[in-house]
Amino acid sequence: MKAIAITLLAFAIGVATLPAPPQDHKPYKGSKEFEKIKTLAGTWNGKMDMGQGPMDMVVIYRVVAGGSAVEERTFPDTPMEMVTMYHDKKGKVSLTHYCMLHNQPVLKFKESDDDSITFEFDEGCGIDSKKESHMGALTIQFNEDGTVTQEWSHFENGKAKETHPIKLARAKS
Repeated sequence: MKAIAITLLAFAIGVATLPAPPQDHKPYKGSKEFEKIKTLAGTWNGKMDMGQGPMDMVVIYRVVAGGSAVEERTFPDTPMEMVTMYHDKKGKVSLTHYCMLHNQPVLKFKESDDDSITFEFDEGCGIDSKKESHMGALTIQFNEDGTVTQEWSHFENGKAKETHPIKLARAKS
């Protein structure tokens, strides 16, 4: 019993000496496009055709890092899982796509309007776009019916090879 009391006391002292979280933490407010992507937080369902016919897919969005990043997990908890991280870079939304092609292309903001955001390949990301197969463009369309359409463009030998449109609907809670 005495050993338990000493352990609890040591734990309490350890917790008491931890630094306090910042008291002036302000919510992160990013670019208009980044804030629009944050509205996707939650689970979405859709279908995607990568050449073998339509397959069901799940996409999960989470706002992380104090609101300064959005994590997108496609095909979560499967061998095909991919992660895309959205964040603002110099005041413009950008993304890094951790792909099942075993590379990490960076796409930078190209343009937007009230209903869509378009990204293009950032040549400075370390991928040789003329030699390495990679995802090289993305448009996210926010549809009037509440669905979202992503259109990813796959590049090979420096040229767009194919696009992969994905229509997503928010999962029912």
